[in-house]
Amino acid sequence: MSDGKNGITYADAGVDIDAGNALVDRIKPAAKRTNRSGTMSGLGGFGALFDLKAAGYSDPVLVAATDGVGTKLRIAIDTGHLDGVGIDLVAMCVNDLVCQGAEPLFFLDYFATGKLDTDSAARVIEGIAEGCVRSGAALIGGETAEMPGMYPAGDFDLAGFAVGAMERGSDLPAGVTEGDVLLGLASDGVHSNGYSLVRKLVEVSGLGWDADCPWADGSLGEALLTPTRLYVKQALAAVRAGGVHALAHITGGGLTENLPRVLPEGMGAEISLDAWELPPVFKWMAETGGIAPAEMLKTFNCGIGMVLAVDASRAEALAELLRAEGETVYTLGTVTGEAGMAYEGTLS
Repeated sequence: MSDGKNGITYADAGVDIDAGNALVDRIKPAAKRTNRSGTMSGLGGFGALFDLKAAGYSDPVLVAATDGVGTKLRIAIDTGHLDGVGIDLVAMCVNDLVCQGAEPLFFLDYFATGKLDTDSAARVIEGIAEGCVRSGAALIGGETAEMPGMYPAGDFDLAGFAVGAMERGSDLPAGVTEGDVLLGLASDGVHSNGYSLVRKLVEVSGLGWDADCPWADGSLGEALLTPTRLYVKQALAAVRAGGVHALAHITGGGLTENLPRVLPEGMGAEISLDAWELPPVFKWMAETGGIAPAEMLKTFNCGIGMVLAVDASRAEALAELLRAEGETVYTLGTVTGEAGMAYEGTLS
């Protein structure tokens, strides 16, 4: 029974359930855009359902990946340019999945903040939906956590979780051999790794986020928030065409650390640094910080966001297929019979 007194509410403690409900209502159309074969349930349930048989699989193996956006979020929050970080979040997960030979099927997100700003959260999640559309994954669930006292005003954090599938026996890497050709796919910029160093370099430069970008139109902050490129549909088209032995997503650790992860023990790679031109953003960072080429190659993607190791007899045809899919393709070098990364030429 009520004694007529007004007790303390959850809202008084800083958690606004109504704002959370309003956010779910706003993002439902964005999530609906991502529906694909296999999707069984929309947002709002206690769990999300997905039908592998309806997605076309007969003997599937599931592949999962989780990731975040890192300190790139700091720039997005400080500048208010929030629309691209959701794409980043999806890309960091699904670009990893495709390296295993898997097709991304569905995605879930986790958005945590001190006080929920419905508009800001919706912009981020609508970006997540856009990333899902571009990669063929369904956004079938997620969690928005409002946690007073855990985050400074205006701050938030993001995490993502993707699940994909492939038919049993089709996993990658497989069949990598000496002489395989390495095809590099151009990046769209820094992507989502190395931003602690990026932010330090901006500090050293003396520029603000709203300053004119030294290498492109628009502000410095906008240029550095260019979303991570999604390689999923293009890479899967190449895999299905035959001749792809491995894929490496070039993230933290750059070419130096990521390409060896998909090579058999005892094998390495020979890369010509003259095969592509270092994009302007990386030239600016290298010059601003006096960063040596070796450090650049093990910190940033340096203009190459994905590498495919392919059968030499299929290299030309696969390069043409990837170009037809919208990729800029470089022939970087070959797989060698000696462990380690060997670079030739100049990173410039």
